[in-house]
Amino acid sequence: MMAAKLNFLNKIRPALCVLFSALLITPARAEIPDALYTALGLDKDVAPNVLYDALVKRYRDPEQGAGEGAFADLWEPIPFSAYMAPQNFYQGPDLDIEVSRTECVECHESVTPGWVHSWENSVHGNLDEIRGLDASDSRHYKQELIGQVETNLHSMGLLEEGQRLNDVGCIDCHMGVGVESGNHKTDLYMPDAASCGQCHVQEFAERESERDTLDWPQDQWPDGRPSHALSYIANVETAIWAGMEQREVAAGCTMCHTTQNTCNSCHTRHEFSAAEARKPEACSTCHNGVDHNEFENFMLSKHGVIYNASGDEWDWELPLAQAFEQGGQTAPTCQTCHMEYEGEYGHNLVQKVRWGFNPMPEIADNLDHPWFEERKESWVATCTQCHSESFARSYLDVMDQGTIDGIELVKEAKVIMQGLYDDGMLTGQTTNRPAPPAPDEDAPGGFFGFFASQGNNPTAIDVEYAEMWEQHIMKHFKGLAHVNPGGFTYSNGWAKLIRSLARIKDADTTLREKADMLARIKKLEEGN
Repeated sequence: MMAAKLNFLNKIRPALCVLFSALLITPARAEIPDALYTALGLDKDVAPNVLYDALVKRYRDPEQGAGEGAFADLWEPIPFSAYMAPQNFYQGPDLDIEVSRTECVECHESVTPGWVHSWENSVHGNLDEIRGLDASDSRHYKQELIGQVETNLHSMGLLEEGQRLNDVGCIDCHMGVGVESGNHKTDLYMPDAASCGQCHVQEFAERESERDTLDWPQDQWPDGRPSHALSYIANVETAIWAGMEQREVAAGCTMCHTTQNTCNSCHTRHEFSAAEARKPEACSTCHNGVDHNEFENFMLSKHGVIYNASGDEWDWELPLAQAFEQGGQTAPTCQTCHMEYEGEYGHNLVQKVRWGFNPMPEIADNLDHPWFEERKESWVATCTQCHSESFARSYLDVMDQGTIDGIELVKEAKVIMQGLYDDGMLTGQTTNRPAPPAPDEDAPGGFFGFFASQGNNPTAIDVEYAEMWEQHIMKHFKGLAHVNPGGFTYSNGWAKLIRSLARIKDADTTLREKADMLARIKKLEEGN
């Protein structure tokens, strides 16, 4: 009897191995947060088409963040705007011809071969290759994702029940899913995030849930911000962005605020590679520089050192949930920390946000509020996947207190600058300080001072103070948060905050001594 059982087990062992391999590489899919369903007035078990329609209705609602914003009457789009906000500005080329699914590819093989080459390397262009993968292949999990896409399209009536999706070609994204032909002038459009969401409902819903899971308890930021889901409206409703005349310069801001509009900031068209989007470099185009140098701090941290030394050996095709146990990953990346929440990975990156994008006193003063405490515990859970709890808590305390220390320097500078402004003592303030471009309003160290200069507005110490509150404190926090010692001590952060504060104090003394001297001279001249 035992021999018969062993013989049976030997016969089914290969099948069991395939089964368990498939289970092991099935990704831990993030749950779409309940807050999204509540905000949309939906039950959690609604069909994909119902969820998608509700998402798109909100996504394209000008009252909820779509469109050109409150200052739309102050600026005009430039031609390049069509590619950053296609849902607002894109118009197809004046090419009034009928084209078929195959003709799109054939024509663009000669017109824009780079597009076609990228598409041919993509999953979109190779669905059958994915369907034929062995369970041992890192990309095998995508078979399930193709099935989910087909389920979504069945629900929307874009595929017949039981019909398979043959491919995802130019026409599916630029004229409509399943369309076989169309007019190149009237039917062509540039896809937005909702276009991607038609097939990828789960991912679209995850991203859109950022609006519903960032509800600041003391109104430190508008609800849902800062986030990828509302990045464009945050940009166009920045006063100086709307008011400045140099629209090509303003476009540089917009280029990093397009995640609300399209998905290709992270999944570069036309390959739309998940493997690319899992690497830190995918974040680096936007998350760098003087006011949010996350990439630089990560790369100079111990995490980044390990990534640089060993990352070429990691399997980037595996889902994030399998990156450590099966993919050989030995250090976290941007994605493994910021796309993770309660052990699952998804496209909502704000469920653990505490300090926002810019540390401010209104946050520092409320860190003991339950909302902030709960989010800190979520970070402890993330960090303890690799570190001890005591280590994680001790460093998070370093990050918090170090950030608070930096904020205190900014507060000290603010008092000085506001005093000079209130007393009319800034250089040229009473004689040569034009108002900033509308709709901005004058203020000491205003953000507008980075983008507009008229007369003595801004003054040198206006810029110095603006650098403190908008750049140095940000780099200080980012260095702390990403564990780059130089990022918050000497190279950036603290040392630069101290330097700017010293310059502001010097200017305060000089300006006040000058004012006092002029007052005494005036008295002498008046014979008093």
